[in-house]
Amino acid sequence: MLFSSIITKPDGFIEPKGETAINAFIHIHFDKCTGCRICQLACSMALTGGYNPRRSRLAIHPKTEHLYHLPVVCSQCENAYCMQVCPVGAITQSRDGIVSIDTETCVGCGLCGKYCPVDMVHLDPDTKKAVKCELCQGKPACVAACPSEALEWVTPAATAPAAEKENFHE
Repeated sequence: MLFSSIITKPDGFIEPKGETAINAFIHIHFDKCTGCRICQLACSMALTGGYNPRRSRLAIHPKTEHLYHLPVVCSQCENAYCMQVCPVGAITQSRDGIVSIDTETCVGCGLCGKYCPVDMVHLDPDTKKAVKCELCQGKPACVAACPSEALEWVTPAATAPAAEKENFHE
């Protein structure tokens, strides 16, 4: 499936030309989220080797006196502001749409985090370099671990009519 980008951008931002393939993404079902934070534990374990929700690359925001919880993950924006403002070009987007940060190139200025519309780019407390969700390169640990299926991995095939979605909850 293809679509054309029609979004107004601030001056100085680069508008993608032509058509872009719809890529895989994590769909949030906030109404299913219990706030258990198991997704954050799985994420931090997969990426840092330890169970620390503060080091995960997604957030769970409790709302209305914990009546519901809102999981937030990087949107892998087609024309990512974080990528546009990086002064050293450390943030790139792969052909499959995953926005990644090269920590060797990153200077830790924090502009990417400042301009992220969903506040999902942060500076690692140890390395002082920018980090964000990179979808575990196609096998997100958070989706696999979510016991209530509040996080759903949606692939391009799943967006086609009558196609089945990949299921990490086996």
